[in-house]
Amino acid sequence: MRKLTYFVAVSIDGFIGRPDGDANAFMPFVDEGFLEFLTTEYPETISAEGRRILGLEHLTNKRFDTVIQGRASYQVGLDAGLTSPYGHLREYVAARSIEKSPDPNVEIVAEDVVGKVRELKAEDGEFGIWLCGGATLAGVLADEVDELVIKTYPLVFGSGMPMFGSGFAIGEFALEENRTFGNGVIVRTYSRKRQGLPG
Repeated sequence: MRKLTYFVAVSIDGFIGRPDGDANAFMPFVDEGFLEFLTTEYPETISAEGRRILGLEHLTNKRFDTVIQGRASYQVGLDAGLTSPYGHLREYVAARSIEKSPDPNVEIVAEDVVGKVRELKAEDGEFGIWLCGGATLAGVLADEVDELVIKTYPLVFGSGMPMFGSGFAIGEFALEENRTFGNGVIVRTYSRKRQGLPG
């Protein structure tokens, strides 16, 4: 069974972006040291355009071979003219408002995104699935998230787009790793505590 990992940047108060989803406030913290961490440990989370700009096209995937993101998250790439923002991964976009995929590498999931993720998790393979965002999709898939990798930036937003855009439900996770960086960023890794089935 493959893992679904929500790898996400958040403010200290738990927001992944401004109310409109803009997360550019995090970018100044991606300095040389933090970029080295990303390229070494999570290279597949750097977009195809970012790889091109930084000369990192040679990087190979280490943790994920599949990415799933919501409509609004995907729109950020579309607005920049990028129809396949993570072309080095299999890309899925959960969207009812896109009738036909604008790119052969991107599959649109219009219905039953939970079923699709369960299907992907059931595949054989050494790599996992990256939940890229955003809040609405994370809320829909909250029960399917097996691992959280939270990059907490030293900012307070006050309000904005939450990590999980869903109703109240408690899910317990165990802290596996906690790393701090000189720029004030903290990266915490959690694994979900799943209750065993009786019997």
